[in-house]
Amino acid sequence: MGTTAAGKKIIISGYYGFDNSGDEAVLLSILLALEEQGKANGIRLQPVVLSVDPEKTKRTYGVEAVHRMKLGQVISAIRGADGLISGGGSLLQDATSAKTIPYYLAILKIAQWLGKPTFIYSQGIGPVQRRMFFGWIRNVFNRSRFISVRDQESKELLHRMKVTRDIAVVPDPVMGLPLGQTAVASLSSHDKPKQVIGVSVRYWNSDRSELKAIADALKLILGQSDAEIRFLPFHLPSDTQASEEIIALMGNEYGDRITVADHLTHPQQMLGEVSRCDLLIGMRLHSLIYAASQEVPMLGISYDPKIDQFLNRLQMTAAASTQNIQAAAVAEEALRLLNNRASWQAEKRATIEKLKSEAQRPAQHIALFFAKGRDTK
Repeated sequence: MGTTAAGKKIIISGYYGFDNSGDEAVLLSILLALEEQGKANGIRLQPVVLSVDPEKTKRTYGVEAVHRMKLGQVISAIRGADGLISGGGSLLQDATSAKTIPYYLAILKIAQWLGKPTFIYSQGIGPVQRRMFFGWIRNVFNRSRFISVRDQESKELLHRMKVTRDIAVVPDPVMGLPLGQTAVASLSSHDKPKQVIGVSVRYWNSDRSELKAIADALKLILGQSDAEIRFLPFHLPSDTQASEEIIALMGNEYGDRITVADHLTHPQQMLGEVSRCDLLIGMRLHSLIYAASQEVPMLGISYDPKIDQFLNRLQMTAAASTQNIQAAAVAEEALRLLNNRASWQAEKRATIEKLKSEAQRPAQHIALFFAKGRDTK
């Protein structure tokens, strides 16, 4: 049931429609990978996205979408589909809310009750602080046809939960996101007289001490270079507000060298902005992933283990954590990277290309599953 002459319908469940550039980039990356791998395997995969804003999702990506919180619509969509993808991103964690894990597991469980194959697509698992969730995750994952996670730490956590199915460790889907044609054209004609430092920040500490420390670091960088600062808000509107707070903390001395790339909601627009940077200082995970994919040297400020886990894949460590940001040390490392861009690129290029290639693996598995009608390894 659910098969049409045109192909196979696949539900995609994730944190979509919330104006978070990182999660929207995950969605677009999955959509493009499914299209590419479907063509490569002679099958058309038709995505149906569960979104909090289905109309916007339809307009933006040209796909079917239903409201993620309207249970009747969700069940109907799953019943009429051939399978369900859960991912990517940090869906199964209880640091932000105790409701997150039950929601995403419930979507998977509904699909399994209805006899649909389920696929875990490059998820970052954890932190999971409530032990009661271990059994729930184990039950659902052991009934999934394919499990892929974006770091070794997630795989080890699933093993501690006694998940017994094979678990593939693959990069975040966004590593495989291509630049849009507009961005490519813009890059080819872009004359950039000064170095540009992209900055992606978010609120984290209740006393905003992280924003003050970053402001101090940016002032030091501008005082010792001719670079310009370009703030890149990934989650609207809160990241814009955090960026503006930092600008206010920096005072008026460097105002003509600071801009904000606001109102960018399409992932490839933001990817284009990152590609024009000479260095990226990032708190948001996907700002760092964007930078890596475009071979832009990066400096990570960690507020969550997922930041450290991604940097580990590039044989890097965070320059600071939100609990301990030394402005002088951050500025020193930023200037070092800015002045050694070519050597950083040469050192990381092979690793980045490998991650880009491996980012297609879950979509390849799913396309093969439906093309051949059987499990693949």
